[in-house]
Amino acid sequence: MNQKLKATLQITPLKITIFVVLIALALFLFDFQFLQLVELKTLDLRIASRGELKPGTETVIAVIDEKSLSELGRWPWPRTTIARLVTQLKKGGAKAVGFDIVFSEQDINTNLKTIDALSAEMKKSGVSDAGVINLLRRKRAGADTDAILSAAIKKAENVTLGYFFHFPLKASDKELEHVTAEKIAENAARIENSRYAMINSTTGKPSDAYLPHAFAPEANISVLSRAAQNSGYFNMLPDNDGSYRWSPLVIAFQNNYYASLAVSLVQAYYDFPALTLNLEPYGAKSIVIGDIEIPTKESGQLLINYLGPPRTFPHYSISEILSGKIPPDTFRDKIVLVGATAVGIYDLRVTPFSSTFPGVEIHATVIDNILHQNFLIHSSLIRFCDICAIIIFGLIIGLLIPRLRPVTGMIVAFVMIAAFVVMNFFAFFKFNTWLNLVYPVLTMATIYLGITIYHYFKEEREKKKIRGAFQYYLTASVINEMLKDPDKLKLGGDKKDLTVLFSDIRGFTTISEKLTPEELVKLLNEYLTTMTNQVFQYEGLLDKYMGDAIMAVFGAPLDQPDHARRACLTALAMMKELHKLQEKWRTEGRPAFDIGVGVNSGDMVVGNMGSEMRFDYTVMGDMVNLGSRLEGINKEYGTNIIISEFTYEKVKDAMCCRELDGVRVKGKIKPVKIYELLGEKQDEPNFKDLMEGFAKCLALYREGKWDEAIAAFQSVLAFRPDDYPSKMYVERCKNLKENPPAQPWDGVFVMTKK
Repeated sequence: MNQKLKATLQITPLKITIFVVLIALALFLFDFQFLQLVELKTLDLRIASRGELKPGTETVIAVIDEKSLSELGRWPWPRTTIARLVTQLKKGGAKAVGFDIVFSEQDINTNLKTIDALSAEMKKSGVSDAGVINLLRRKRAGADTDAILSAAIKKAENVTLGYFFHFPLKASDKELEHVTAEKIAENAARIENSRYAMINSTTGKPSDAYLPHAFAPEANISVLSRAAQNSGYFNMLPDNDGSYRWSPLVIAFQNNYYASLAVSLVQAYYDFPALTLNLEPYGAKSIVIGDIEIPTKESGQLLINYLGPPRTFPHYSISEILSGKIPPDTFRDKIVLVGATAVGIYDLRVTPFSSTFPGVEIHATVIDNILHQNFLIHSSLIRFCDICAIIIFGLIIGLLIPRLRPVTGMIVAFVMIAAFVVMNFFAFFKFNTWLNLVYPVLTMATIYLGITIYHYFKEEREKKKIRGAFQYYLTASVINEMLKDPDKLKLGGDKKDLTVLFSDIRGFTTISEKLTPEELVKLLNEYLTTMTNQVFQYEGLLDKYMGDAIMAVFGAPLDQPDHARRACLTALAMMKELHKLQEKWRTEGRPAFDIGVGVNSGDMVVGNMGSEMRFDYTVMGDMVNLGSRLEGINKEYGTNIIISEFTYEKVKDAMCCRELDGVRVKGKIKPVKIYELLGEKQDEPNFKDLMEGFAKCLALYREGKWDEAIAAFQSVLAFRPDDYPSKMYVERCKNLKENPPAQPWDGVFVMTKK
């Protein structure tokens, strides 16, 4: 019995496979948030990798841009200006005009208030001069800008007004205390023309449990709502990471269902065909506009098929539209969206193509998706395919790996994962089908890793067993040979332009081995104190110590336009002070060491990062990582300070530098030019010969003239015998001469280490 229980509980590759598959299925079916977010990021990658697609010609955008604000005044504009725009677009033959703006308050008009006050005073005083009263009435009609806009909208007969819904975090949300029951009822009446007229269900009682439920609408004022032919909300609901991938086509409010601005505009474009919401017991199935059926997920949201970056759709400045600079026929038979792109009122959203994507252009994208039925497919059938992929690919890799040698197994696992990724991208590019990428890949990788770890511990147990059995009978060298193949014994991780500085001690491990802990701490404290003083001297931010390494930031939290220069001066000061310390340590009989410094500039995310209980003010991003890599590259070139091309461009007029190389760091595709920081500009006479001579050498090297380059580098060594970069290039040229690089050669050196 014990033997059977032991056998049942014993871990095997098959049990690992089944366990991982079951866990993956459970996480998938219950939509584990973290992995779902990772999957959404891979969807963004697929959309961006696909590249730009050309939109249809039916949709354009009239933008409230900087030019318009400059010429027409700050926002909000008088309603008369909006009325002129509506009239101009109607003259141009626009089929439908939609406002990604809400006019929820009456226009601020001091003239109108003055006339009303005067009329009230006359009435109170008993003045009844008919001429004056008629004059006031005429003046009031001309001053009532809301009425003027209402008349323009009514005459145009093509305007769809936008509005939005409030979604409170809780029923007692203090921000919505001003929204009274009376106000809600008034606004609800103003958005009646955006309701879904028909609700269909084919499989049972419809359920709106999955639909977004609003607390209250924020509608346009009554005089405008009555004049418009249609309306639609412009709410957009982000995913948990703040990115906008879905467009809610239906929102539930007070037992009614309302259409989005995009849906209402498409309906208007097709002369108001029937608008139907297919609502099943499991939630929304689709939206139908005439002959077009729009697939949605159960929450009534459409997966947005982004076509490209901002300005994929034509943008026309409203000031140019009103001035007549844009031919009226530009808008003939078009859907014209009116929205803001100007700084200050910029409606920016995060999308797969950009982190600053205009909200109005998202509506344009949804409209284009509907008009051309260019939908991304993510149906219940696709979800079933995802489940099958998790099971099938998981079992295949789980059954294959135990039968293969480690290297072969690794290759097979890599090929299977790569093949699945390629197949996944192909399905997306070719058929607009979103197959889950994360779960099948993670399942395969986890099973492979689990079985590999299982084999590792199993082999370790066997090796221990072999040592125990043979240590008294065989020499250690023989046992070690046996342990190489135990099977032979068997029978069967606010954007700002900043500069970051990294420094690190060379050979710290070797030094630490020569000193007692007390001596090591004393040496390290003296070094870090001196180096930190240099950072503070140039008003840098000491980000952190990482053992013997220092990370400093320039340009934050206070703005420093010359942050790159400050970082370079700090690096030079650190080297100067280090030389003083080296002399002191040698005098005291203590070991001296050298350091490497890397400096990089560019856009970095800076701010307080961490938890509510504990956080750090720090920087993150690719440019930070590159700065760390540059520090390590010093080892390759025998230098002390390396700066990137981005820093060089900022300091080239203030610092003395020589270009070292073009490198492609590990994990990156685009090469980066690197420079050795030699000194300040005033020191240039000391380095002029070196800089000019080395530049000529580098040019010959990049032209592939190995013999000439070798001779040139040796000429530099003639007057600078200790110039390590020149020595390194001599050896590299000799090697490239014997082993010519593949053509075409870009002269870039590929770093294989971080």
